[in-house]
Amino acid sequence: MVDTFTLQVTEEQNGSRIDSFLAAQTDGVSRSYLQKLITDGQILVNDKTVKSNYKVKTGDTLLVNIPEAAPIDILPEEMDLNIVYEDSDLLVVNKPIGLVVHPAHGHYSGTLVNGLLAHCKDLSGINGKMRPGIVHRIDKDTSGLLMIAKNDLAHQHLAAQLKEHSIRRAYYALVQGVISEPAGIVDAPIGRHETDRKKMAVTFKNSKEARTHYFVKERFARNTFIECRLETGRTHQIRVHMSYLGYPLVGDPLYGNRKNHYDFPGQALHAYALGFVHPRTGEELYFEAPLPEHFESVLKRLADGV
Repeated sequence: MVDTFTLQVTEEQNGSRIDSFLAAQTDGVSRSYLQKLITDGQILVNDKTVKSNYKVKTGDTLLVNIPEAAPIDILPEEMDLNIVYEDSDLLVVNKPIGLVVHPAHGHYSGTLVNGLLAHCKDLSGINGKMRPGIVHRIDKDTSGLLMIAKNDLAHQHLAAQLKEHSIRRAYYALVQGVISEPAGIVDAPIGRHETDRKKMAVTFKNSKEARTHYFVKERFARNTFIECRLETGRTHQIRVHMSYLGYPLVGDPLYGNRKNHYDFPGQALHAYALGFVHPRTGEELYFEAPLPEHFESVLKRLADGV
């Protein structure tokens, strides 16, 4: 199976090296792997092959073919995992900011999956060798709680709960701007951005329903600290929805202001609460993870008017 798509070069992207341009447009694909695809003729510019140092021009049309990764062995790597809960069926992990959840094309080490394989031998295989045990994911630069399935029974039950929107998921976020109303809901479909493949967008074209509830926790001079609860779990959902409202997340390089006044190491988003029914016992489980230190530090500075 080959992932094939086209990209159009905008005026802003004019003059970029093709490998840099593609790295910015593809999620989880390494620059070295993209260079190999260019050399192998898997990437065409205006229906012609180019070299990896080619500089794209406004109006160029790129046809990109990314072959399915050949089966490889993902190696276990010792990692200091913050495990909130574990039994014979599942784990709940508090993922730090900056950690990629699972391997992808050209990036097979240093991920949460590598650490999980070193921690336990048994992980569900439903999502294949690249994503063993992964039922859902959060972005590299989002911190917080993830549930991991150790076997296929657990995976199927947890995935079913996700599909029927019965899993409780809540996030803390810091946004740019001051939200006046105490709470609200964003009910707007999300799909792939038409011109920037790395981004999602509110769109009615090739999209899926998406609903985010938000609640104001604290207002500052130029920012608002909010809680978000998901009904659906679309890619970048909170980031897209809050940007759509005009309140992008602090530190968000894709959907927000590139000026990061608080030196936030990523978007200001933390998956602090996770609740679900245990797939074997039927017990209702609920977990919370405190805000990371860097997040707390920024909130304190804002409260102090710094």
